[in-house]
Amino acid sequence: MSTATLDLTKFVRNIPDFPKPGILFRDITPLLAAPEAFGESIRRLADHFRDQQVAAVAAAEARGFIFAAPLALELGAAFVPVRKPGKLPFETHAFHYELEYGTDTLEMHRDGVRPGQRVLLVDDLLATGGTIEACCRLIERSGARVIGCAFLIELIELGGAKRIAPYECFSLIKY
Repeated sequence: MSTATLDLTKFVRNIPDFPKPGILFRDITPLLAAPEAFGESIRRLADHFRDQQVAAVAAAEARGFIFAAPLALELGAAFVPVRKPGKLPFETHAFHYELEYGTDTLEMHRDGVRPGQRVLLVDDLLATGGTIEACCRLIERSGARVIGCAFLIELIELGGAKRIAPYECFSLIKY
C-alpha cells in the first residue's frame, strides 16, 4: 500500500463502552503495531511543521511520548517530557490546572526549554484540551514559544481545538 494514500483511520479500532458505558474509545494500538501506519503518521505530522524551525517537541506522559519522541527525531529537535509531580529528578517548573472534577499538576525540567525557543506540543488525542492547554502554559512560563499543537486524533465535538485557540491545532484524523 502506498503511504501517500494510506488511510490511517483503518488502523484505529473503535471499542464501545470503554472505559465506561457510553464512551466510544479510539484504540491506536493497531496503528502502533503497523510500522507503515505509525511511520506515516510521524511523517505527516513532521511534514506539517518541517519548515517552522521547531527547536523542541514536548509532550505529556504517557501516550504523547509515543508520538513526540520519533517526531522530535524526524524534525531534528529536542524531546521534552512533561510529567506528573515527583517523576522528574531535576529542578522543575510546575503548572496546576483545573479539571472537570478536581485539579492536576504537570511538571517539566527547568532547563527543558529555553526562553525564545520554538516548541511544538504533541499528544495522541485531543479531547477537551485540558492537558494540552496546561502544557502550553507550562512552556510559556518557561519563556519559550508554543508554535503549535499536533495530534494523531481530534474528537471535534469535545471542543479541544477551541479551548487551545489561538494556538495552531493540527490533527491527522478527526472524528
